[in-house]
Amino acid sequence: MNGVTVRPMARRDLDDIQSIEETVFSTPWSRSAFREGLEAGASVSWAAEQEGRVVGYLVSWIVEDELHIGNVAVAPACQGRGIARKLVGRSLEHAAEQGVRWAALEVRRSNDRAQELYRSFGFRRIGVRRRYYSVDGEDAIVMALEMGGGES
Repeated sequence: MNGVTVRPMARRDLDDIQSIEETVFSTPWSRSAFREGLEAGASVSWAAEQEGRVVGYLVSWIVEDELHIGNVAVAPACQGRGIARKLVGRSLEHAAEQGVRWAALEVRRSNDRAQELYRSFGFRRIGVRRRYYSVDGEDAIVMALEMGGGES
């Protein structure tokens, strides 16, 4: 994780992000999906940068008192170095500052590594979305974290 900084995602990051997206995911998001989210201000997105290059990113949304993490990816050459942990941590920290009470996400049933990362932050499995991933029909595990922000 040496020399990695996490900062808000910017339009200038889109080339690096799209390259990572197409390498990591079987059904990558389009460049326009990332761009539109940034331009509309609809997403709360983070870029992990090392030596002037984006090596990972996280896209999320805050709706009312809930954070929804939609996409987390790290360049294959940089995986296993704590970059995803740093991105998730920054996202949760920002959400807490905004008074968010819950965080939720979907993760592939087969992605044990990601599930373990989310559990380490306190996420718990709360359900399954059957055949969620359209390309291969894999189920998604729904995970949530009670953050306790906002008013009781």
